Amino acid sequence: MNGILVVARREFFSYFSSALAVVFIGVFVAANGAATFFVSDFFGRGQADLTAFFSYHPWLLAVLMPAIGMRLWAEERRAGTLELLLTLPVTVWQLVLGKFLAGWAFAALALAMTIPIWITVNYLGEPDNGVILASYIGSLLMAGAYLALSCCISALTGNVVTAFVLSVAASILMLMFTQESLLTLLPTWAAGFATDFASGISFSRHFDAITRGVLEFGDVLFFVSFIALLLFLNCQVLEARRDR
Repeated sequence: MNGILVVARREFFSYFSSALAVVFIGVFVAANGAATFFVSDFFGRGQADLTAFFSYHPWLLAVLMPAIGMRLWAEERRAGTLELLLTLPVTVWQLVLGKFLAGWAFAALALAMTIPIWITVNYLGEPDNGVILASYIGSLLMAGAYLALSCCISALTGNVVTAFVLSVAASILMLMFTQESLLTLLPTWAAGFATDFASGISFSRHFDAITRGVLEFGDVLFFVSFIALLLFLNCQVLEARRDR
C-alpha cells in the first residue's frame, strides 16, 4: 500500500508542475458553467436543476480525461524513464494503480471545483440534491472508466499526441455503442444481439441510469469492473515490456 501511495502522490503533484492542472480545471469548470446556464437556457426554462450540467458530462469527460491519461505512460516511454521506473522496488500493479489513483484524484478535484454551480442552483431554486449527489458519483465513476481506458492506450504508445487521439476515439466509441448509426452497419440477423451487447457496455446507458437518482448495483459494478479490467490489461502491457 505504501508503494501505491508514493507513486500516487508523486504523480498527483506532477500535474501541478505545469499549466496542465490550471488549463484542465479551468476548461472543465467553464464548459460546465456554460452548458448549465447558457447552452441549456437555464433561466428561460425556469427550472432549477442540473440536468443539463450532467447531460454534457459524458462528452466533456470523453475529451478531457484522455488529456489526463495520455501522459501517464506515453511520456515515460518518450523520456526513456519507463525502463528505470520498472526497476524500482515496487510491483507493476503498484505502479499502475498509483498512477491511476493520482489521475482519478485529479478528476475528483476538477469535479469538486464545480460545486459552486450546485450551490448556485440551490440558491435559485429547490433541486433534488439526492439526484445531484448520485449524478456526481456517476460522473466520478465514468471519469475513472475513461481514465483507465486512456492509461491502457498510453501504455501501448510512446507518443503523447497519438495516445490522446486514440483515447478520445475509444472513449467516444464507448458512448456511441447505443447509437442506431452503429447498429445499421450490422446484418439483420445480428441486430438483436448487437443491441443487447451495445446497451450492456455503453457508458451513456449506465451513466444515464445513475443520473436518474438511483445508484443501481449493476451500473456501479459495470464501471468498477471496466476499470479493473483495463488496469489489468495495463499491467499486462507493462509486464510484456519488462520481460523483453
